[in-house]
Order: sequence, then structure tokens, then C-alpha cells
Amino acid sequence: MRNLLTDVRGVSVGNAHDTAAATGVTAILFDRPTTASAAVLGGGPGTRDTALLEPEMTVEHIDAIVLSGGSAWGLSAADGAMSWLASQGRGFPVAGHRIPIVPQAILFDLANGGDKSWAAGTRESPYRRLGAEAAATAATEFALGTAGAGFGATTVNLKGGLGSASARAATGQMVGAVVAVNAVGSATIGDGPHFWAAPYEQDGESGGRGWPEKISPDDLALRFKGGTGQNTTIALVATDAVLTKAQAKRLALAAHDGLGRALRPAHAPLDGDIVFAAATGYSGAPSDAFALTELCATAADVLARAVARGIHAATALPFARALPSWRDRFGD
Repeated sequence: MRNLLTDVRGVSVGNAHDTAAATGVTAILFDRPTTASAAVLGGGPGTRDTALLEPEMTVEHIDAIVLSGGSAWGLSAADGAMSWLASQGRGFPVAGHRIPIVPQAILFDLANGGDKSWAAGTRESPYRRLGAEAAATAATEFALGTAGAGFGATTVNLKGGLGSASARAATGQMVGAVVAVNAVGSATIGDGPHFWAAPYEQDGESGGRGWPEKISPDDLALRFKGGTGQNTTIALVATDAVLTKAQAKRLALAAHDGLGRALRPAHAPLDGDIVFAAATGYSGAPSDAFALTELCATAADVLARAVARGIHAATALPFARALPSWRDRFGD
């Protein structure tokens, strides 16, 4: 057990980033065509090829999912991942060609202090290159914190980042999550070190601080970062179970509870919060609706833990007025 998404059999993850631009890409690859769906509960999503994940749509399987910074410019990251997958002979066969199926979601990291001159049209954006690099380096081990799609991510009070976690459900099947936390609000309670996701933490993975002695009205006051469109938390949950697209959709919807437990607020009009769900199919189908519910509940818990781990592992960007990391503020 690595306590990473890659504890789910059939999944690998690659990260790539541009340090000067303070942005990055995470590519989640599946070792064979995989059933997937998605659920968007934020009010301002930025996505690519997510409509085909709806249960009634024709395409049954995908090859990869890409998470990226860059706002709408970041959507070209999937082009790079597709090119690399095509070079490996992956993709949906059509008229003698193979078309890799790579849905994507993006977050807004244009205001974090990095060099975004490509956003003014003065040079090409780095995302196609980063998408290919992330896909080419996909492995079972990958970095958390200021890495991949979480490289330029922020929250209202702390540096955001890439998080991941895993657990074995009561059914015996594995569930994992990866998330780029770029929330409009906070993953921590008030001005202290305690995570909203603390009840779900395992083995001190996000600092082991637990709950504060009390939660005051001031701690519950909403705090907002930035303005319209400057946020979004994007995530994937996966299981080694056999699921239909409709069941994967249910898994994605249920996993959103993890964002609600770990972030205050989540699913806001200014967010594009999305959760993808994938089922690699190595461990058999859930036996009944109760078994599927076990997978759904585990996915929500794992995603909440992944959010806290992403903040806990992050390091601050080296720019003036950059937000501090959790460790800068609270130590180890």
C-alpha cells in the first residue's frame, strides 16, 4: 500500500510542471480501456470530452484522464497526452485509426505570480508539452503537494497542491483518489492547523493534528479567494471493481461528499468542482447495491483525505506575496 491512487490496480500517474510559469499537469493512465464517468457540481467548470462519459453516450471506455492548470489554455494538455498514447498504439479504433479517449478538467492558476506571458499571446502555452511529459512519465509512484496539476494551486489562506490517498473498502475492493486542490475557500479550520478532513485522517498522513478543542463562529465564517473563475478543485476516484458507466457516475457523485467534508465551501458558483470516477475491473463487480454503497462511502472518505494531504505536502511558490504552505505556517 502506497496510500496513493496507484494502489488501484491498472492505474499509473505522471506529473509535469513549468517552474517559471508556476503551473503543471497530471496525467492518469489506465493500462487497458477503462469504464469511467464524471460529475460536475461546481458552477464554473472547464472541461474537455466529459459529455461522452455520461451513461447514455456511446463511448464505453477511456484511456486516460488529464488534470491541468492554466484555465482554458490548459485544455491543450490532453492533446499532448493523446499524442503520447497514440505513439503507444492506444485508442478507440475508427476507420483504420486509433483515437485515444482522454477527458480533461482544468483549474485556474493564472494569478499565482508565475510568468504567464503565453496567456497574452506572446508565445505558445506549455500545456501540450506538459501533457505529453506527464503521460510519458506515468508510474506507480508520484509526487504530492506542489506537483503536477497542483503545482500552481492555491486556497484562500494556504498554498494548494496535489493530494492522493487510498483505502480498501469493506467489500475487499481498492479505492483511491487524486485531487488538485485550488479551492475558493479553505481546507483548514479558521486560522489554525486543523483540517476539516481530520476525522478521516489515517496514520498521521496530514500532520495528525486532529480537531481543535472547539470550533468558534469565527472559524465557521466563510472566506473567499480571488474572483469569478479563479478557483476549482478537480479530482479522480478509481476502484479496481467492475462497474457500469451508470455505477461509475454514482461513484463520482458520492465522492463529491469528500470535497464537502474537506473544503469550506465546496461546489460554489465560482468553482468548477468536478470528480471523475473510473473502474479498472480487476476485482469483480459489487455484489449488490449495499456493496456499491460501500465503494461510494469509501471514495468520499478517501477524497477528503487526499485534499488534506495535498495541502499538507505543498511547498510555497518562490514569488513575492505567494501564499505560505501549511508547513511554513505550522511546522511538521
